[in-house]
Amino acid sequence: QVQLVESGGGLVQAGGSLRLSCAASGRTFSTGFMGWFRQAPGKEREFVAAISRGGGITDYADSVKGRFTMSRDNAKNTVYLQMNSLKPEDTAVYYCAAKGGPPSRSPRAYEHWGQGTQVTVSS
Repeated sequence: QVQLVESGGGLVQAGGSLRLSCAASGRTFSTGFMGWFRQAPGKEREFVAAISRGGGITDYADSVKGRFTMSRDNAKNTVYLQMNSLKPEDTAVYYCAAKGGPPSRSPRAYEHWGQGTQVTVSS
């Protein structure tokens, strides 16, 4: 079992930045493929970014490419999402997730989820 706890959300003006963190505990963290997802009110949960076990492979949704950067520090059992040039449409609850096996953009492929952290971008 893997436990995931997100932090770093908040209220920011458009154009601003936030850095989300996700601390993992339980099963060996370094074996997992990690992802960030988000869900806005009335919308389905959507893929944001993912990173491979060693951190050498990253994948981003087109809507955040060039603005968001995902990284991981296996020594600290933590993944990060640096979000720059934030837009009002980035407003959502952001979730950290973990899975074994091959990479995936589908939320259904991820086995473990955090409780989420709210990000609100004002115009």
